[in-house]
Amino acid sequence: MVASVIDSIAEEYKDKIKVVKVNTDQNPSTASEYGIRSIPTLMIFIDGQKVDLVVGAVPKTTLLNTLEKYINI
Repeated sequence: MVASVIDSIAEEYKDKIKVVKVNTDQNPSTASEYGIRSIPTLMIFIDGQKVDLVVGAVPKTTLLNTLEKYINI
């Protein structure tokens, strides 16, 4: 459900952001490292530092509002 929203944002803003998906079943150590306990969990990083987190299936507008805090969309 969220995958299509993420794909859409990734395509629309490909010149401004980099979107990476991680399968937590295949990468449990990464999930553990970042404290991911619920799927979907969306993290925003700037210069390698986590600056924000969105947990759960949220509308595209909510994700874009969160991104607006960090980039000029």
